[in-house]
Amino acid sequence: MKLLQINTTVNSGSTGRIAEDIGKVLMANGHESFIAYGRGDRPSQSKLIRIGNAFDVYWHGLQTLLFDRHGFASKRATKRLINYINELKPDLVHLHNLHGYYLNIHILFEALEKFEYPVVWTFHDCWPFTGHCTYFEFESCFKWKSQCSNCPKKNFYPKSIFLDNSKRNFNAKKNLFTKIKHLTIVTPSNWLENYVKESFLQNFPVRVYHNGIDTSVFGVNENKYDEKYKRFGKYILGVANVWTSRKGMQDFYQLRQKIDNSINIILVGLNRHQLRDLPNGVTGIHHTESVDELAALYRNAILYLNPTYQDNFPTTNIEALACGTPVITYNTGGSPEAVDQLTGRVVPKGDLDGIVHAIHEICSIDRDVWRKNCRARAEKHFDKNKQFLKYLQLYEEMIRNSSSKI
Repeated sequence: MKLLQINTTVNSGSTGRIAEDIGKVLMANGHESFIAYGRGDRPSQSKLIRIGNAFDVYWHGLQTLLFDRHGFASKRATKRLINYINELKPDLVHLHNLHGYYLNIHILFEALEKFEYPVVWTFHDCWPFTGHCTYFEFESCFKWKSQCSNCPKKNFYPKSIFLDNSKRNFNAKKNLFTKIKHLTIVTPSNWLENYVKESFLQNFPVRVYHNGIDTSVFGVNENKYDEKYKRFGKYILGVANVWTSRKGMQDFYQLRQKIDNSINIILVGLNRHQLRDLPNGVTGIHHTESVDELAALYRNAILYLNPTYQDNFPTTNIEALACGTPVITYNTGGSPEAVDQLTGRVVPKGDLDGIVHAIHEICSIDRDVWRKNCRARAEKHFDKNKQFLKYLQLYEEMIRNSSSKI
C-alpha cells in the first residue's frame, strides 16, 4: 500500500506527530508512507513532500487577512502538489489539517474528485464544516448547522481584518467536500463526531479513533531531563502550542493566587512577550521539540492542568497520563474523554474553585496510586501502535471497497 498524508506540519505539534506516527505504523507493516506538508523542517521517517515555501505561506496569510479566503490561496503550490500526486498514484489519501496558510482546497478537492482515490479525513477541529472558525462553542455560534454568515470570530484565527466571507467559504466547502465519492471521516472524540453528524457532512461515514501517542517515550521511566525538573519541587504543569485566554492562560494566573506558594506552576509553549510578563510563582518555558524533555516535565509534575475553553481531544492529556501524571481539565469538547475518576478530574469551565478542590483531592491520594492508574489507562486506550493500527485496517477496508466498485 502507498499512503499519502497531507497536513500543515510533519513530526511537530500534535497533528504533525500523529501523521508521523501513522506513517511509522504503516512502514512497520510493510507499506510505503508519504507526507505532504506546508511548513517546518522536522525530520521524518516517511518520504516528505514540501507544499510551497515560506513566501507561499506569507502570501496565503495576507490574502486571509485582507479577504477572509483562508484555504483558497496557494494556487501554484497546490497545483504542483496535484502533479506530484498524479505521478505518485497513492492507493489512498489521508487528510489532516488543511488550514494553516499552505493549501488551496478548491484545487485539491477538484483533483481528488477526478482521481477518485479513497480519502480518509481526520478532523482535528471544526474548520472543515464552518465558514471561518476552527471552534465555535466559546461564542455559542451554531450557524454552521444551516448557513454561516456574519461570523462572530472573523477577528480570530484565521483572522480577517476587513471582509467577512464566511457565507461564501461555507458554501464553497459544502460544494467541494460533499462531491468526494469514497470519503470516510475520522474524529478523535465522540464530541466532534456528534457535531459532524449535524453538519453538511452528515451523510459520510464517521469513525471515532482517539489519538494515540508513543508510550515508550511518554512513560514513567526517567531520562536525562528528570533531574532538571525535580529541582522545581512540587509543580502543576500546563502545555500548549499557542497560549491564549481560550487555552486558559489567565486561569493559570488567577489560580496562582488561590493555591499554596509551595506549589509552582510551569507553562510550556509561551512566546517571548508572555515569558517577559509572567507573574511570580509561574515559570515559563518557550518551547521544546524534545519529546524526552516534555516527558520529563509531565512525569515530575504533581498533576497536569488543561483549563481549555475549546478543544477536540488534546494529546497533551494522554501524554501526561502515559507519564503517570493525573489530569484536571474543564468539561470542554472531547477533553474529558481522556480521563476517568481513577486518572483525573473534570470541572466546569472557568470554575477555579473547582480546580482548587480537585488539586486537593489529587494531592490527598498517594502519588504511586495515580502513577499506576494513569499509566494503565494510557497503555490500554491511547498507545499509538494500537490506535493507529485502526487506520491501517480502515485503509485496507476502503481500498477493497473502492476496488470492488470499479
